Amino acid sequence: MRVLTGIQASGKLHIGNYFGAMKPMIELQEEHELFTFIANYHSLTTSKDAATLKQYTIDAAADYLSLGLDPEKTTFWIQSHVPEVLELYWILSKFTPMGLLERAHSYKDKVAKGIPASHALFSYPVLMAADILILDTQKVPVGKDQIQHVEMTRDIATKFNNEYGEIFVLPEHMVQEDVATIPGIDGQKMSKSYDNAIDIFMDEKALQKRCNKIISSSTPLGEPLEYENDNIFALASLFLDKRETLELQARYQSGQEGYGHFKKYLKELIWEEFAKAREKRAYYLDHMDEVNDILEQGAKKARAIAKAKLETVKDAIGLI
Repeated sequence: MRVLTGIQASGKLHIGNYFGAMKPMIELQEEHELFTFIANYHSLTTSKDAATLKQYTIDAAADYLSLGLDPEKTTFWIQSHVPEVLELYWILSKFTPMGLLERAHSYKDKVAKGIPASHALFSYPVLMAADILILDTQKVPVGKDQIQHVEMTRDIATKFNNEYGEIFVLPEHMVQEDVATIPGIDGQKMSKSYDNAIDIFMDEKALQKRCNKIISSSTPLGEPLEYENDNIFALASLFLDKRETLELQARYQSGQEGYGHFKKYLKELIWEEFAKAREKRAYYLDHMDEVNDILEQGAKKARAIAKAKLETVKDAIGLI
């Protein structure tokens, strides 16, 4: 299967990003033809200045390579390095009913959260459709909140195909049903927007301070602790297998350790989990020529596919 994923260049990655999207995505490259791009066109909807967007794009490339994305198995590039997607975006706009975009939940949610309403934000699903359709994508891994966008892509492609023949592959969404919501330090969904995230590449001292801020109950030391609704336990379990999780449950119930012990334990789990990634990230940041070469080769491969598809589309609709 040809699988496509897009990465928003929007700042530091946190462990919610990793377990909710990155780890499952990286696992896909072992069994599928994975295409992954840094969505810097999409990021313009929330970007505040040029320098920050550039830095976030560079950081995203280094971060994903450090965390296991393999350029030998995955085609990896920056969205703006395949400009054909913008041509297709405009063409697809003709086949996108206004009513379809007006029903988009994501647009309404973002505006409600204070993101300025703009044509770019409103037509975001059309650009996403172009990303998907220009590469003959078969599967698109998304969160539940993005399923609608994939369905909109299918609607747009179907409308085009009904008029000009079977030119576009109709993609299907992939949703990991077993991925639970990753809690932040305050118990809400972990998000940069809520300032409750634990960043992957924090230094060790800052990481411990962040873990210490996790909200827990006031059960005194010496009494058994409840683990079922505990944020520390929920986060620690992400790093443990079944046996280790049961052992942690027993430690909670023993009454011999307090929440402070478990916050320190969580910091150690996080620090150890990403030890190799920190080393690789330091290497890539010192060898950005290698990162740029990987992105250039990825764009070259993706662009060859995109050019061929765009020529087929333009020929079908009469553009010369």
